Amino acid sequence: MRARPISQERLVEELADRIAAYPRHDWVRVAVDGAPAANPGELADALVGPLRVRGRETLRVSSWDFLRPASLRFEYGKQDPDAYYDDWLDVNGLIREVLAPLDPGGTGKVLPTLWDPVRDRATRAPYTVLPAGTVLLLDGSLLLGRWLPLEFTVHLRLSPAALARRTADAWTAPAFLRYEAEVEPASTADVAVSVDRPGHPALIEEV
Repeated sequence: MRARPISQERLVEELADRIAAYPRHDWVRVAVDGAPAANPGELADALVGPLRVRGRETLRVSSWDFLRPASLRFEYGKQDPDAYYDDWLDVNGLIREVLAPLDPGGTGKVLPTLWDPVRDRATRAPYTVLPAGTVLLLDGSLLLGRWLPLEFTVHLRLSPAALARRTADAWTAPAFLRYEAEVEPASTADVAVSVDRPGHPALIEEV
């Protein structure tokens, strides 16, 4: 694997350029994927301003607001890595409420949040209709390999050593190692970034 060091600021600018290059009247569904320790939400947040400067409105959505109810997530216990991998994300809900409405010819009517995993109840968020050309910025973990309808994907990669060192919930590490083996997200994503060193990303150019 070959990686090219890049500043965080330049990474954001290069990603924003690529996303903004999509046809201006099309919705663009972007996923920033990575383990929680890789902070995919921070990169997704950082893209909002540069995309607006480039004339693209944005909507931020997090997959953590589309988890399944606790009774389903914790059916095999609260620390089962296979359940974390297979059962925590409400894939159908995410597609139905967020991604499918942005298909070509779709309604553009999306639900930014569906489920509050802390209170374990529906968020009752209102729907919002996205103007043509809006960029949806979705962050989350274990998103690739699920056949999500997306135009552009970014994967933030942690080496096994960095994952072990930086993951607060150590019981989830086997899920990310399985993801690496089964999905090969660094090869699957449109852009892969090594984030082993916080604040010092590197673009993965060869896997």
